[in-house]
Amino acid sequence: MRDLSLVIVGHVDHGKSTVIGKLLADTDSLPQGKLEQIKELCQRNAKPFEYAFLLDALKDERAQGITIDIARCFFKTQTRNYIILDAPGHVEFLKNMVSGASRAEAALLVIDAAEGIQENSKRHAYLISVLGIRQIVVLINKMDLVNYDSKVFENIKKEYQEFLKDIQVVPQAFLPVSAFQGDNIAFPSVNMPWYQGSTVLQTLDQLEAEAALENMPFRMPVQDIYKFTEENDDRRIIAGTIETGTLKQGDKVIFYPSGKTSTIRTIEDLTQKDITEIHAGYAAGVTLTEQLFIKRGELAVVDGQKKPHVASRLQANLFWLGKQPLIADKVYKMKLGTAQVEARLEKIIDILDTADLHKVSKSRVDCKDVATCIFSLKHPVAFDLNENMPITGRFVLVDQYEIAGGGIITKALSDEHTWVREQILEREYKWEKSKISYLERARRYNQKAVCIFISGKNEIDKKVVAKALERELFEEGKYVYYMGMRNLLYGMDADIKRRETGLDRNVEHLRRMAETANIFLDAGLILIMSASEVSRDEFHLLSEIIGEEKLLKVFIGDETERLDDIDVFLEQQETLQQCIGTIKQVLKRRRFIFDI
Repeated sequence: MRDLSLVIVGHVDHGKSTVIGKLLADTDSLPQGKLEQIKELCQRNAKPFEYAFLLDALKDERAQGITIDIARCFFKTQTRNYIILDAPGHVEFLKNMVSGASRAEAALLVIDAAEGIQENSKRHAYLISVLGIRQIVVLINKMDLVNYDSKVFENIKKEYQEFLKDIQVVPQAFLPVSAFQGDNIAFPSVNMPWYQGSTVLQTLDQLEAEAALENMPFRMPVQDIYKFTEENDDRRIIAGTIETGTLKQGDKVIFYPSGKTSTIRTIEDLTQKDITEIHAGYAAGVTLTEQLFIKRGELAVVDGQKKPHVASRLQANLFWLGKQPLIADKVYKMKLGTAQVEARLEKIIDILDTADLHKVSKSRVDCKDVATCIFSLKHPVAFDLNENMPITGRFVLVDQYEIAGGGIITKALSDEHTWVREQILEREYKWEKSKISYLERARRYNQKAVCIFISGKNEIDKKVVAKALERELFEEGKYVYYMGMRNLLYGMDADIKRRETGLDRNVEHLRRMAETANIFLDAGLILIMSASEVSRDEFHLLSEIIGEEKLLKVFIGDETERLDDIDVFLEQQETLQQCIGTIKQVLKRRRFIFDI
């Protein structure tokens, strides 16, 4: 059986670290002499020995007797190896607890038999379920403090079972233990003859490890793209850490959300040469048979395997730990793998008070609240649902440069551009690619393909600027073409009956315009287009279809009409030559045109 990662959670002082310390000692997993060293240290300081001291490495922890950081250690049984995480139980360190639990496959939840079920006993259980951990073993600890009374154990078990049932969690087992005395940890307890079940170690060995990461569908979030220019080295290495699956030289890969496809030419590694296959857990780089413009945050997937979801709206189970509440109409940063995107709280479906499990009706999510929410994202991102692929189904939210919350994605939701996005993915996958590469055309034409889209108020003659720009670029030897809305309205779009739609330009007009632009851009040309009063949402649609990297958005007007995310803003009173000069400066700065 493969290794299993395990988190230990529970209320402060309920004995989590002691449980781990005893597991380490009873499985002979401690460094030689470590146990004797801690016992000697306790004796010198006239302090009673505790197995928790084997784990609490930080000075503050040992002084205060609480776990502050996440302690990561290992032990093994005859069945398999364990990676074990001791998460802090104190409410001030809830963020640390979540950090540890997010990487676990199973959980031990510890409850003090003398104190009974406490607030964090419930909160931690709910957070574990929110994180998607389904294997939970409940330890009723410190049974020696209640004289090993079976009634105490049964009462706590019954009460906690009812609580877990309400949050749809079914524990694998309830075990009465005394970690300090060693009862039912590695060996059956002689003090509790009324309990005939398994020990903690036996129960852990019965848990199921997740499918081996290398056997899951391939996922590699793109970390960065590295370019080399010395000694005529034109490689573009796409680097990242393989989260799941296996990648082989010659595999066809798809990058989401862009949908761009290519084939793996080489697998690059600084320490080895001639690698033809690489597995989950390794950081590496790849080169492609065809150069693509790939950005950080895209998700690489092997063609033919399970596809991720691509959406700009999603539903999530969220825990919030921020200093300020989570509110609507505020921009947060959502981190999904290597992707970072602006996110807004669209709707709070429900908020659960984890202390007593009643639903709370509020317009905000406060610190330590657990909620089900819908988020709207500025751009579509690629992800998996947590129930299918936990690693690529988790996220964190950043508020004012601090991680303030996180959770798991439970649903991908549609928006007004979903159908367009699906068509883009199909187009990218089935596009008949030329034998002449994008890079070859750029070198031959001394330019990079770009769509310059000029917009502004109706009364502004944008065509004058567009045609003058076309003429000047043409005179400089550039391969350029101007296409206005009329070229499409009375040609390709003639089948769209304006009297039925009531609009001269709608989503379908823009979609066709953008798809036409794609053909010009694939041919390596500079395309200039113009249309009146293009809105923020319409520019967003154009960016999705054409690609942000190949679209230069120009807006002519006054400052009060300025839109977000405009690449070039031109004042209405600027002369024609000033407008052309400003656009050309941006084209040169962004390396769309360059001198020989």
